[in-house]
Amino acid sequence: MNDRYILSKAHLKSFLRKVKKSHRLVAPVTNQHGDTLFCTLSHLDRVPVNLNDQPLNSIKPFLFPQQETLCTYTVDENGYRFTENEALPEPTVYLGVRPCDLMAVLYTDVIFMGGIKDKNYRARRQDAILIGLNCNDPFPNCFCNATKSGPFLEYGYDLLLTDLGERYLVEVGCPKGREMLQDWIQFFTPAEEEDTRQQYQLSLEAMAKFRLNVHADQAIGRLQAGLVPEEVWEELSLRCQDCAGCAYVCPTCTCFTISDRKTDEQSGVRLRSWDACTFGASPAWPAVTTR
Repeated sequence: MNDRYILSKAHLKSFLRKVKKSHRLVAPVTNQHGDTLFCTLSHLDRVPVNLNDQPLNSIKPFLFPQQETLCTYTVDENGYRFTENEALPEPTVYLGVRPCDLMAVLYTDVIFMGGIKDKNYRARRQDAILIGLNCNDPFPNCFCNATKSGPFLEYGYDLLLTDLGERYLVEVGCPKGREMLQDWIQFFTPAEEEDTRQQYQLSLEAMAKFRLNVHADQAIGRLQAGLVPEEVWEELSLRCQDCAGCAYVCPTCTCFTISDRKTDEQSGVRLRSWDACTFGASPAWPAVTTR
């Protein structure tokens, strides 16, 4: 079976309409304030998908919610009784995931599906189809070339789009992607050798467009060897406002806190909420466990 196809941009909306019949669709859209964000699309005609601008958020909150109920509890003369909250994920297609964000999902997989099996995360992840989007034009502050997470993907996706102008080159990466493509094969045509050559040329051009000169491996080596001067940490600490905004924005941060919250005198809920290393213990979170 051919693993490379062409999808005309004129057919993208029709394809997405078919996808929405069986899946929730999460894609980048631009709101009234001019911010491009990953959102759940209810009406494709009212809110157009924006695959040109860089989203300001990642898809992390959809797979690892900022707050979720792990279980409920009741208390009586016999003690506490806990009822686990089963995650009921909705099959979801994530469209237009940039290489850096998709690699972050693979990292999060290691955390929640590796040594410790988190069934809520696993259920959402198993019902997810990731449609990546290669970056022809890296944004001014990007440095994925230094972390080997872009600008073009080589693995980890179900389907992968490359913008060829009036059409997308679509690559199949996993069985779920192949199944979706085969279900709606009428929207696709087999790719030609010229399409593959054009994609390769675009990847070379993208690598030449990075503006930042970042040496991630050297920085990590200096950190591990303890070669960073104390003055650097002092300067950074003065700039830090302890807001945890960096951790919340970062798609690879998996820290969380677990707390119990009473709903009345005999019952309550156990919540998992995002946490950050910059936060200290707070009376607002009585039972704290972080990772």
